[in-house]
Amino acid sequence: MGVRQDRPMERVRDLTKLPKAHLHLHFTGSMRPQTLLELADKHGVRLPEALTGAEPPELRATDERGWFRFQRLYDAARNCLRDEEDIRRLVREAAEEDVRDGSGWLEIQVDPTSYAPRLGGLIPTMEVILDAVDSAARETGLGIRVLVAANRMKHPLDARTLARLAVRYADRGVVGFGLSNDERRGMARDFDRAFAIAREGGLLAAPHGGELTGPTSVRDCLDDLEATRIGHGVRAAEDARLLRRLAERQITCEVCPSSNVALGVFDKPEEVPLRTMFDAGVPLALGADDPLLFGSRLAAQYEIARRHHGFDDAELAELARQSVRGSAAPPEVRSRLLAGVDTWLSTPA
Repeated sequence: MGVRQDRPMERVRDLTKLPKAHLHLHFTGSMRPQTLLELADKHGVRLPEALTGAEPPELRATDERGWFRFQRLYDAARNCLRDEEDIRRLVREAAEEDVRDGSGWLEIQVDPTSYAPRLGGLIPTMEVILDAVDSAARETGLGIRVLVAANRMKHPLDARTLARLAVRYADRGVVGFGLSNDERRGMARDFDRAFAIAREGGLLAAPHGGELTGPTSVRDCLDDLEATRIGHGVRAAEDARLLRRLAERQITCEVCPSSNVALGVFDKPEEVPLRTMFDAGVPLALGADDPLLFGSRLAAQYEIARRHHGFDDAELAELARQSVRGSAAPPEVRSRLLAGVDTWLSTPA
């Protein structure tokens, strides 16, 4: 894959000071491990042993049994988010963690149907989440927006409902529409109408693809859903023609190295095709995916690029710029973050 790994470096710049945008972070998965334990105690929820230890759970999702275990742990964590106070805490802490890692813009992804039964329905749930986002943005200074994500394990009609809901809140902080869960289940084209609704409402299209399945799933996202970003997309590296297409159209891939290794998509960090995609001209936005389950946050993904793929500071700065350019941040925020990247790079290590 053309990987350069473990190149010795001296006097490298602090990656937590590098301004960047975070475009791939799931709602429940953003939770701090200690917060999960405290919320479980608050609500009397008994957690699986894998979620109560000091280390992230051992995961592998390359077969259906492994994915089911991952999803079971995620659902157990989500079961601890039961009231408005919990939602507000999660969003505030996710923002605090992002600020600590140098993020100046966060697009957090949520499927509101998962929380609606306890929060009074879809509309009350969206109101709670967006109010929490507004509060966290004021308290931390972080720009935060929301992507509403449909679940490909559910009926496409449910996705259309969520697309209409997302469009309804486009003026309140919803900037995109996604499609998550096991990409081996359900065809992308089954959700084409939902994505058409979202696009017609001015939202960016950011479905997951090219993680658990190969390049075909990325092409399906482009052809059937007219994706403007791809969640993950790393398996596109197996198809040179597809890489050229992504590069020519400047489709940003939200690559999550720690997640890819934790779920068994690749065995080692150096096998994630960051260098291959970067050198092909594909815009990348590194993301933490689900820090609760994978054990590392945003700056750690840049450290993987540095340590295992030989990215120097100029290349890391370009990765940060690509994350900003691929975001839905308004022009003034983009300009500020891009200027900050230039300052980071021009300041001696």
